Amino acid sequence: METLPATISWWCSKAGAQQIKKLAEIYSQDQDLPKYLGALGKVFILEFKSSRDVKHLEIARQNLGKAVELTPQDHPDRADHLHSLAMVSATRYKRLGSIGDLEATLQYRREAVKLTPQDHPAKAKYLQNLAASLTDRHQKLGDQKDLHTAVQYDLEAVQLTSNDDPARAERVQNLATSFKDRYERLGDLKDLDAALQYYQEAAELTPKDDPVRVQRLQNLGISLTDRYRRLGDSKDLEAALQCDQEALELTPKNDPARADCLHNLGASFTDQYLMFRNSRDLEAALQYHQEAVELTPINHPARADRLQSLAISLSNRYQRFGDMRDLEATLQYKLQVLEAVPEGRPRADCLYSLAVSLNDRYQRLGDLKDLEAALQYNREAVELTPSNDPARAQCLHNLGASLIVQYRRLHNPKDLEAALQYHQEALELTPSNHPARADRMQGLAVALTEKYWKLHALKDLEAALKYKLQALELVPGDSLTRSSHLQSLAVSLVDRYLELGDLKDLEAALHYHQEAADLTPKNDPNRAFHLQNLALAYSERYKRLHNQQDLENTHTNYSASFDIAALNLEVSWKAAKTWVSFTTDYDSDPAYCIAAISAAFKLLPELLWIGNSISARHDAIHRLDVGKVTSDAVRSWIRAENLTAAVEFAEQGLATVIQQTLQLKTDIDGLPPDQAESLKHLSIQLYTGTSTDPMKTVNDRNEILKDIRKQPGFEYFLLPKPYKELRRAAKQGPVVILNSHQDFCDGIILLNPTSEPVHLELKVTCNQLLFQQTVLKELIIRCNARTRDQATDGRLFDLLTWLWTSIVEPIYQVLQSNGIHNGRLWWLPIGAFTSLPLHACPPADATDQFIHSYTTTLGSLIEAQTKKPVVTKVGIVGVTHTNMLGANHLVGVAQEVENILLIIPKPCVDCIKGEQATVDAVKAQLENCSWLHLACHGKQDLSEPTKSHLLLYNGNLELDTILKMPLLNSEVVFLAACQTAMGDSQIVNESFHLSGGFIAAGFRGAIGTLWSMNDEDGPLVAKVFYSHLFQGGQLPEASGAAEALHLAVKELRKQNVPYERWIPFIHTG
Repeated sequence: METLPATISWWCSKAGAQQIKKLAEIYSQDQDLPKYLGALGKVFILEFKSSRDVKHLEIARQNLGKAVELTPQDHPDRADHLHSLAMVSATRYKRLGSIGDLEATLQYRREAVKLTPQDHPAKAKYLQNLAASLTDRHQKLGDQKDLHTAVQYDLEAVQLTSNDDPARAERVQNLATSFKDRYERLGDLKDLDAALQYYQEAAELTPKDDPVRVQRLQNLGISLTDRYRRLGDSKDLEAALQCDQEALELTPKNDPARADCLHNLGASFTDQYLMFRNSRDLEAALQYHQEAVELTPINHPARADRLQSLAISLSNRYQRFGDMRDLEATLQYKLQVLEAVPEGRPRADCLYSLAVSLNDRYQRLGDLKDLEAALQYNREAVELTPSNDPARAQCLHNLGASLIVQYRRLHNPKDLEAALQYHQEALELTPSNHPARADRMQGLAVALTEKYWKLHALKDLEAALKYKLQALELVPGDSLTRSSHLQSLAVSLVDRYLELGDLKDLEAALHYHQEAADLTPKNDPNRAFHLQNLALAYSERYKRLHNQQDLENTHTNYSASFDIAALNLEVSWKAAKTWVSFTTDYDSDPAYCIAAISAAFKLLPELLWIGNSISARHDAIHRLDVGKVTSDAVRSWIRAENLTAAVEFAEQGLATVIQQTLQLKTDIDGLPPDQAESLKHLSIQLYTGTSTDPMKTVNDRNEILKDIRKQPGFEYFLLPKPYKELRRAAKQGPVVILNSHQDFCDGIILLNPTSEPVHLELKVTCNQLLFQQTVLKELIIRCNARTRDQATDGRLFDLLTWLWTSIVEPIYQVLQSNGIHNGRLWWLPIGAFTSLPLHACPPADATDQFIHSYTTTLGSLIEAQTKKPVVTKVGIVGVTHTNMLGANHLVGVAQEVENILLIIPKPCVDCIKGEQATVDAVKAQLENCSWLHLACHGKQDLSEPTKSHLLLYNGNLELDTILKMPLLNSEVVFLAACQTAMGDSQIVNESFHLSGGFIAAGFRGAIGTLWSMNDEDGPLVAKVFYSHLFQGGQLPEASGAAEALHLAVKELRKQNVPYERWIPFIHTG
């Protein structure tokens, strides 16, 4: 053959390609041509490995393809050429991902194997490579047949390889990996045992100074870990740790493989922590995972896995110690993982992992947005996972679990139906010998239990019990999950006992609950859950048998459970509520009830976490029935003859959200400038909802508050106040707290800022109050509809008479006996007392006359009394009609506004009317005017009180928006609108009607109405109200508003108007 250029670049050129074609034609009859072409193809394969230039790969493919074409079927070189050609197509597949290249690879390798005799030295190599391509196709398409065939070929390759063959270690390693892949797909323990056997042999055949020993030790360690996780044998875990530690010791610090070794060692320490619950193992896992992440470049393909493992370790620490910072870091890393992984299976794994942590945060803080996000990610994970992918069952299981959580929150039956469907499908996709089958059964059982609780069909409970028993049988005695399976089974046995009354079910439940608690470390948050369920079971047996030991065990286990940090706050809250109810109904010793209530109230700050929106916190008050617990608390402290504690707990239960809101607007005068500025900045972020990281903002704010409270005079700064601070609310007149309880109704009277509170047991029942609430609501409907008649007047008179004789007159008598006959009087109603017109019931000829006000909390009253007045202007808004559908024309507004303008000096007024009264214009007045008169429609929303709103010319101004505004100089708002002061008796007195909302927003006082006022009355009331306030021609202080309203209503009553027209006006603040 002629001499040709020898450079690779020349052969890659157009001339080179033409020369190859020419040579093939010239030497087509030369029997050595295929050998030359094959050799040239191999040269280009080697060149590609160093250059990564795909042109070299293409030249190799052309040469080797021609070599195969020119080689007869029975020629001994044909198999070698096919083998080399397969290397090219396999490389192209790895590079480009084309299934065509993979199929070509399989075709070439099958033929090479077929052409090669059993005793040929290359047979084992060809079998090994064919198995590798079948594994690639299985990973691409998921066909189990490829997996089985790959194992078969790898096994045959090993069998053809002698023990002293240098290639045996690699082939044994590949065989182990094929068995491991099949185990991960099908869950057959025999495959895992086989993988371990061959991984062990591969490691033993590899010298310590061989660079590949590290990787083989890692594979052995990972498989030992898998068997440990399956069977729970600590020997496997110890062996895995040894492998991982040796691998790390063999890896130099500057070796890129070191990060992988650290990652695996961290995983083994994580498993050891989960087995023995030793916090040193947890910290070691975190250290190794952190170092692995630090050694991994940002664009490295393994970075996502290493971040995920670090996130899991942080999640474990959160689960152990409950530090929210760990949970936030977990979420941060998981979000980074999600951004780093491409579409497909790995992304699905990351999605449902992220969903788990979002669900954890939802369980802790109750923010519905976290639950919605978790559901979204779980749905996306299911959509990304093909029906034949083994991971689909886990994705369906997680989606079903999230739907159950949402069902418990929103009670939508569709969520429950969908959860049942997904859990059923997940179970059907899980082989009978799969390690996750117990969890899948448990998921379906939980969904069936929820269905039983909804419909009380015994068949659902029996089905749930069947699955729970089967699941428990599948869980080894030392499994980490056994305790949760035990407690779940016990819960259903208690349900069946309550349904059928068979004491054997209750006895079995006690046994399982006790075993679950015994299996859980003392400070593990899950132990709290087990102890609470155990206490509940003891309480049920006490109700049945009245055994004193059961009573003591109930209190002991409840008490111990609340000494452990809670992760699921709502579950702990409900347990505390159950304990409170039990002690109230079955134990005469108030000490246990007080212990139960104290446990519940400790949870309130986190249940109503300040980083959540006001709307979310208000929803939590309603959903968790904080009102009942507050009433129980007040009554229990009264029973214990500790009235100061009763006042303190009443304030904490009533005021949590309002106090939080007011705290964010607190006066910071007197603080060091740097602390004051930092506190103001962080508080505004929380108040307006503009913080990008609410958890960090809350933590930073708490650190500043800790420093502030170390200073003299600031010990109780923004903390729940003790009675000696709360009694300051009675500085300008007595405050009457009215508490409604299922058995008793009480009044607690704060006479002045120095004396102890006075208790008065009222001769009314909670049911009587609720009946009067119903009467009042019916009358309000009639009053709003302007359907006045003698019957309405008569029923209002009867209501006022009953309120006077049953509640107000006895209170007056206590005041008289303490030398108080007139002046200011504040009402603080709780529960069923809320919204009853206590201010209107004293007869006109009563000897003692008080100026009545209401307060949302003692703290807000103290704040209003001590806040420095900042008087600017009176803003007046007059809207006679709006562009909103359904809003009636307000005929009296024009005259009302005209009357006010005639009284108030012009420099003190900023008036907007009609089309000027837009949402933005009114918001501007809220910020710029210290007094505000709103003559417009208002609308209550009792289902979502923060959605209550003012109807302005071009839209609604919602309470939620007002609450987020930094109204630091606000004094008094007059809400001459519809339904602005009607609260909700079901939510204590959180008073998120519009009047109370303006107080929470920062106003010192508010004038509102319980129902729509008569259009004719607005002008008169406004005229008298502002005439009294502006007697001196100057802007008044907020303290005069109550007396001004008192005089205005008095003038209205002189007109001999019906009750319905003067009763609704109230002053708050």
